[in-house]
Amino acid sequence: MHTEQIFTAANMLAMAGWIILIFLPFWQASDKFIISIIITLMALVYTWLMFTTFKPADIESFSSLSGVKKLFENDKLVVAGWVHYLAFDLLAGMFIKNNGIRYNINHWLLAPCMLLTFLFGPAGLLLFLIIRLIKTKHYFPGNF
Repeated sequence: MHTEQIFTAANMLAMAGWIILIFLPFWQASDKFIISIIITLMALVYTWLMFTTFKPADIESFSSLSGVKKLFENDKLVVAGWVHYLAFDLLAGMFIKNNGIRYNINHWLLAPCMLLTFLFGPAGLLLFLIIRLIKTKHYFPGNF
């Protein structure tokens, strides 16, 4: 499978996860499905891409911006990085949904946070943390 096909498949998987999070918030099996199917598939793809491309000597590259840029000259490593983002953003989306439910925050207030997390990762999480602070009057409420 070519990197472009892997990229497209990962995007479609992520989109399925976000549709479930945003439009099926009370489906009891949603978290199990997202973790056991979608995120696990992404983890397998990421691991395969890394183990077939990344070399032990490449670890040095993480210590400088120019080194990281050099790693991303390789299409497989770019796709691996993208899959990494998609998987962890989905985990953040699950946290937003579940923590919002725990603190009785209306799901339609959470939906923009999840959409922003899908598009811009930490910015969506930050919006959720601000909304949670406003709703709970505590910055550090229990997370789980």
